[in-house]
Amino acid sequence: MIDIGLSKMALIGAVALIVIGPEKLPRVARTVGTLLGKAQRYVADVKSEVNRSMELDELKKMKDTVEGAARDVQNSIQTSASEFEKDWSEATGTASDANAALQDRSAVVPAYKHPGKNWRLKRGAMPQWYKSKSGVRTKAQSGAARVARYRPQKFH
Repeated sequence: MIDIGLSKMALIGAVALIVIGPEKLPRVARTVGTLLGKAQRYVADVKSEVNRSMELDELKKMKDTVEGAARDVQNSIQTSASEFEKDWSEATGTASDANAALQDRSAVVPAYKHPGKNWRLKRGAMPQWYKSKSGVRTKAQSGAARVARYRPQKFH
């Protein structure tokens, strides 16, 4: 870049002292330092952005090659599977027999049914302090015990 040695820096400083003056020189030096710092940060940001874009291009190329390889593998698997199915149908009989067997098997398998909510498990997972606060029964009582507990008191 620019080759500035110690003697050239001293010459520039002496000229700046004469031209600018000793009163304004510190303020000008601070301003020049701030501008140089901003310029260096800007150059560093531009370099990092260029590096990032180069890495992104490399990653896109790598992604394209991996996707191409995956497509090739998928195509080869599909062709081998279709060949296998053809060979299998030739070895075992006609394709209509295989379709009939598949239809019979689907009639035997029951449809999926959602297990539903397990409310006992949910009740058991509730914290004890919340049960007591919300008034949820924590202990099971028989009917007779419940009647005896909540029977109105007779007044004498």
